[in-house]
Parts: sequence; structure tokens; C-alpha cells
Amino acid sequence: QVHVVESGGGLVQAGGSLRLSCAASGRTVDFTDLAMGWFRQPPGKGREVVANIGWDGNGPDYADSVKGRFTIARTNAKNTMYLQMNSLNPEDTAVYYCAVVRFGKMTRHGNRYDYWGQGTQVTVSS
Repeated sequence: QVHVVESGGGLVQAGGSLRLSCAASGRTVDFTDLAMGWFRQPPGKGREVVANIGWDGNGPDYADSVKGRFTIARTNAKNTMYLQMNSLNPEDTAVYYCAVVRFGKMTRHGNRYDYWGQGTQVTVSS
């Protein structure tokens, strides 16, 4: 079992920045066994991939809508993954979810993730 917790959401004006964090842990879990990703669900829409990253921090992959504005990173020594979000716009308003694949490869496909956090709300005002 992997416990996943997001933090760092909030309200920000357009053009502003936020950094989300995701902590993943478990009694028998090694953080380096986890490929991880960020997803979001805008109001009234379906879930979409934002970014994902391998266990060693390699191969970050981004959705076209956030490329050049968002950066995904992880610090294995702290069992934490991050999403730095810059140049935010109202279209980025959503609940953001952290997800992990245990013993698997990084992927854009949400249905391949094993564990999910509860989500954190990000609201960008115009």
C-alpha cells in the first residue's frame, strides 16, 4: 500500500506561480520503486495528464498545454515529487492529483497508475 498526499494548491492570479508537492510513503515502500505523475481535472471536464517522471528523475514528459510553463521534479531522499507551475492562466484551474506506479514505467495513461492522492485545488483568477 502506498499513501499519496498532495499539498500546495491555492488561489493565484493569472501570470502567477504555485508549487505543488506530492509525498508518497508506505511501510514497505521504497520511493525509488515509484514512477510518478501529475494529473488534473478542470471543472466539468475529464481527467487529463499534466506531467510524469521516472523513478530516477529521468524522462520528464509534459502535456502540450503546460510545456515550457510547468516543471516536474523529484527528490528521492525526501520521498517527494514537485510540480512547479509558472505563468498560470485560468485554463489551469483544476483539481490536481498525484499518482504513482509501483514497479512500473512512467506513463501518460492514468489507468496504469496504482495509487492516487486526494487532490489539491488550484484556482487561477483572471
